[in-house]
Amino acid sequence: MKQRELGRTGILVSEICLGTMTFGQQNTEAEGHAQLDLARDHGINFIDTAELYSIPPRAETYGATETIVGSWLKARGGRENLILASKVVGRSSFPWFRPGGEEARLTPRQIRYALENSLRRLGTDYIDLYQLHWPDRQVNLFGSNGTTFRDLPKTDEVPIEETLGVLGDLVTEGKIRHVGLSNETAWGVSKFLAESKTGLPRIASIQNAYNLLNRTFEIGLAEIALRENVGLLAYSPLAQGYLTGKYLNGARPAGARTTLFDRGQRYEKPGVENAIKAYHALAREEDLDPTKLAVAFVTSRPFVTSNIIGATSIEQLETVLGSCDLAITPELEAKINDIHQIYSNPAP
Repeated sequence: MKQRELGRTGILVSEICLGTMTFGQQNTEAEGHAQLDLARDHGINFIDTAELYSIPPRAETYGATETIVGSWLKARGGRENLILASKVVGRSSFPWFRPGGEEARLTPRQIRYALENSLRRLGTDYIDLYQLHWPDRQVNLFGSNGTTFRDLPKTDEVPIEETLGVLGDLVTEGKIRHVGLSNETAWGVSKFLAESKTGLPRIASIQNAYNLLNRTFEIGLAEIALRENVGLLAYSPLAQGYLTGKYLNGARPAGARTTLFDRGQRYEKPGVENAIKAYHALAREEDLDPTKLAVAFVTSRPFVTSNIIGATSIEQLETVLGSCDLAITPELEAKINDIHQIYSNPAP
């Protein structure tokens, strides 16, 4: 497993990161432990979780994933050899995130509350990369496709310098080592970088969706990532499983996420199915597994620090790990880009 530097931190992380958001709903504790064991056996030293998880968010499973990761760390040991990432939720009206049903915000008090609880569930004294799961302000993300952009909201926003200030305090206290963003925009990344020049912590990464159906990160954010060493931690490289082809022609396999939770609308827009079929045709032409092709493409991008993969079975995880052996040659990339030219970002 190859490793890459996380921003300018000097920390080396595996080019594949194990995402864990299924632990606690689609996966039991034992299944989660088995995935973590397999990942570590393959050289993965980077694990990503969040206070929000498992997915879909529910009051009864809030924090369940961190608890499962924590029980694995306690059972297996070796915390010092792992890079552990977690996240604090952004603004949210879900009543179970904060005591008394208070609206979740990225205020110093709430960030401290969230971190202390994450540390307790994970059974660790520190988190290597603590990320803001989404901004406090309204953003044009989460599958909006640019069609829902409105004027700036007339609501209060926690100032970025205030949020970054408490994160700096937590770094000084040794409770977190580095800071990252998630579901952010080019403006947001630029603002966080500017604020860091006043002595506040510098962001090390940004975790956004990126896959063959959604390459919008390349428009603006990729240049920032490369020039500023704020690499992408790419999530959803298989587009919630849609790029495997298992949902083609309306199929709904038993136990699959969209079958269980009906949350795949982001990947059911006009043009998406035709794009998936085109990438599958390319895979057949090249005698490649379409799942490995989709994952390998993401890992190969120069602005990607680590590719966050997820699975609900050991078999799925083994297939995805096999993508590390697939090289995206210039000839193969040209064919991928030909398809992208026709079906550009149908599912951002």
